[in-house]
Amino acid sequence: MAPIIRGTRTVHDGWSRFLVAEVTMTDGTPIKREIEDHGRAVAVLPYDPERRIAVLISQFRAPAFYADGTAEVWEAPAGLLDEAEAEEGARREVYEEAGIRLGPLEWVVRGWSMPGISTEQMDLFLGAFTAADRSGPGGGLAEEHEAITVHEVPLADLAAMSERGEIADMKTLVLVQALRLRRPDLFAAR
Repeated sequence: MAPIIRGTRTVHDGWSRFLVAEVTMTDGTPIKREIEDHGRAVAVLPYDPERRIAVLISQFRAPAFYADGTAEVWEAPAGLLDEAEAEEGARREVYEEAGIRLGPLEWVVRGWSMPGISTEQMDLFLGAFTAADRSGPGGGLAEEHEAITVHEVPLADLAAMSERGEIADMKTLVLVQALRLRRPDLFAAR
């Protein structure tokens, strides 16, 4: 027998929705669990195989700042999925945040971001691009107060950053490692 959710109550309904679930465990024990009801999301690591660079963005993240004073986090472009297809949402996010028009995407995984607290499932992609695909301003949406900075990072530097533990965003670390496994030639010395 699987656990049973007997009911939920909403304790906050804003950009995210927070619920308290009343659960009966398989042994009959009643428990309560908080749930951040977030939905689907996407993230993409855009990379230029010719120039051997990847594009990361950085922006203020209130939770990271609250937790330990980290003023900004370097990460792969990402966001909530509004579209029916994850690939469409991924392309939209990369254009809004980094100003890059992506073509075909290479799917990596659909994973739970924080399964202990959140309903968010995130589709992760790798997206090759060329210098000509940088056609927009990037920087995020002004109405969402994103204030995003776009960074071109040489792939060799990105590998070194991941090895030194300097990539603190988990989705970005997964994407960097996926690119390293799938395209080690891009990280080798020329």
